[in-house]
Amino acid sequence: MNKNTFKTVKLGKGEANVYNFGEVKLHAYKTNDLISDEVFVVEKNGKAVIIESPCFFDNNRELEKYLDGVDIAGVLVSYHGAGGTFLPNSPKYATQNAADYSENGGGKVLIDNFIAAFGDSFDGSIHNITNIIGEGKVTIGGIDFNVRQTSEAFDIEIPEINAVYTHMLGHDCHSIVAGANHADAIISELRGYIEKGYDLILTSHYTPEDLKDAETKIAYLEDIKKIASGSKNAEEFKAEANKRYPQYGGQNYLDMTAGMFFKK
Repeated sequence: MNKNTFKTVKLGKGEANVYNFGEVKLHAYKTNDLISDEVFVVEKNGKAVIIESPCFFDNNRELEKYLDGVDIAGVLVSYHGAGGTFLPNSPKYATQNAADYSENGGGKVLIDNFIAAFGDSFDGSIHNITNIIGEGKVTIGGIDFNVRQTSEAFDIEIPEINAVYTHMLGHDCHSIVAGANHADAIISELRGYIEKGYDLILTSHYTPEDLKDAETKIAYLEDIKKIASGSKNAEEFKAEANKRYPQYGGQNYLDMTAGMFFKK
């Protein structure tokens, strides 16, 4: 499946890009919110499983309206634990470490920061996880998924469409990189995707990408490590990164990366 082969449904704020795999459809909901959230709906035989949820109230209601009439089998809540008012009566699935990440860990810190930054427009309530899942195969609504636990939450393989979901990629935008070791871990993960030959890589903050994009990101991460090793401080690091990648988005992510490479 080519990442650009989709039909777009324009909504009030966001839009849904629909990929047709025959028996299975993938709806990539682009929220157009302040943190560029992306939510994925895997639909088969009239049932749907949602990967992540929106985090702003207006997007919650918009996506619920778009899904009206679809039988929601469940929501997989991984890295984005906020947005708890989204489909409150649907089953919510997560690994234990993902639930802990959102309720008490680094995810909760991010949620609190977003509440402070965005105020009443941001849905800071945390999803009530009804079903704790483990690694390996899980079938929801007749759709098979493979859960792969990560240090913070979990990634998801979708075998029927040869796709994988992870938190972040973004071939032409900065990412949150928590130091050289984290960069190496991301590179290792991306190389694994290339070896497996996925058609699509789905992430929480970008439209669906492909293996060429993964290769671009690997080169970027290797360069970010070199820039950091040759910089004296965070400001010098950011200046050089912006010089080399002037068209990249995600300046706030670059700020966070700089803070992690150059801790005060």
